[in-house]
Amino acid sequence: MGLRAHTKNKIMKKSNKYNYLDGRQINEDGGRIYDVAGYRLPSVTSILSRTKDQGFLKEWKAKVGEAEAERIKNLSSVRGTAMHKYLESYIQEIGYEDLTDTGTQAKSMAEKVIEIGLAPVDEYYGSEVTMYYPGLYAGQTDLVCMHNGVDAIVDFKQSNKPKKKEWIEDYYLQIAAYAMAHDYVHKSTIQKGVIMVCTPDLYYQEFVIEGAELRQYKHKFLKRLDMYHDLKFDEKEAYNTEKENEEYLKELQEKL
Repeated sequence: MGLRAHTKNKIMKKSNKYNYLDGRQINEDGGRIYDVAGYRLPSVTSILSRTKDQGFLKEWKAKVGEAEAERIKNLSSVRGTAMHKYLESYIQEIGYEDLTDTGTQAKSMAEKVIEIGLAPVDEYYGSEVTMYYPGLYAGQTDLVCMHNGVDAIVDFKQSNKPKKKEWIEDYYLQIAAYAMAHDYVHKSTIQKGVIMVCTPDLYYQEFVIEGAELRQYKHKFLKRLDMYHDLKFDEKEAYNTEKENEEYLKELQEKL
């Protein structure tokens, strides 16, 4: 039985306001690459992962042990993927079913996100949308929609426990990167980012970023992007010349 049989939510209207291109994802040793619109671009998640302070992760692995850390990581990944597939199937009105224990759990999590998180969404422009900023980066966002009357980028996240805002800076940076890319390519004005989080025990959280805070995170992401390219240059794997990147990122900072 599909999600719509279990939920009372209205059907979201699909708008063709924006024309989105499909991107091909390629996993390489240095992270994920997107092949889109004639560009080969590093993914936003790879950029953030490469430039993130790994101290907390190392401490956690040391505390729980490598084997347990890997088990938790794999389970979270499988559950998160299933939750995303259920949400995608709901939005796009396509069938999906996962009868495993993890799949059943993910379905309940998706239903909670639909019940609370998607209630303010009347219209959407794209689901599982490839975002790219020509020459700089690319990624995939879960939903571009009108959220409470405002154009927004939405990302769905599963979490093993409730989150605090100070723990999820990379989620905000991810949203900011997608908003910049969308605005540049589609001449839009994305005003809001919404991060919808659900735990296996169905605790739902929502984090919203907009206005001055969204602009601040755009600047922060560009600094991380600059850091990423510095690391790539050190390894002689740059996508453009160092001078070109520095000048381009400086120009972007000034425009924000």
